[in-house]
Amino acid sequence: MSNGSEAEHRTALVFGGSRGIGAAAASRLATDGFSIALTYVSRPDKAAEVVSTIEAAGGSALSIKADSADPAAIKAAATQAAEVLGKIDVVVVNAGIIRIAPVDAFTLEDLDQMLAVNVRGVFLAIQAAVRHMPDGGRVITIGSNTAVRTGTPGASVYAMTKAAVASMVKGIALDLAPRGITVNNIQPGPTETDMTAGMIERLREMIPLRRVGQPSEIGALISYLASDQAGYMTGASLTIDGGFVL
Repeated sequence: MSNGSEAEHRTALVFGGSRGIGAAAASRLATDGFSIALTYVSRPDKAAEVVSTIEAAGGSALSIKADSADPAAIKAAATQAAEVLGKIDVVVVNAGIIRIAPVDAFTLEDLDQMLAVNVRGVFLAIQAAVRHMPDGGRVITIGSNTAVRTGTPGASVYAMTKAAVASMVKGIALDLAPRGITVNNIQPGPTETDMTAGMIERLREMIPLRRVGQPSEIGALISYLASDQAGYMTGASLTIDGGFVL
């Protein structure tokens, strides 16, 4: 997965690429020379902004509406991306949701929705993308440091789903190793996104480095995992959280 002269011919699909870490992933990979397809579910305006920014910088991008709770939509998004881009060299699975409530108040509807998007949706996105991926490709999931340290009451289901992703990545890495496809998981801590709006000051006090992360910092790690230099790393979960889990 070279970032050199061949990079302009590389392609990437970002599930959940309209905002936050997903938008940073799409923008960084576009800067690295990848042609980008990104999915969104509820904010076509934000998806259009990411595409416009990439195109204004001389890159190539398209957005695809796809709900990661819908298996058919996931498969269709991967098919459309491959048809337009020609293949999928890198897939970044960022789509996810969070619901917070203590165990005695957590609804079955919220439980099912979180499992559908955060676990089943991740598996199906990988499954759909690798059908269009040449040997030597890259699979990158966006988990959470809550897989290591939950830290907050009411976050048991969210933490469970992210721990499931970390475990899933290990198994899928073994499945795809014969094809030279690496599969790695990034576990961000508190990062300045829509999800953490209004919580920054409280979160900052919980982090040894006394700041939250920036989406661009996660994007830089995604860039590395998508590169040739990361070709010997697979099945790993990389925590990037300012020391929160220490």
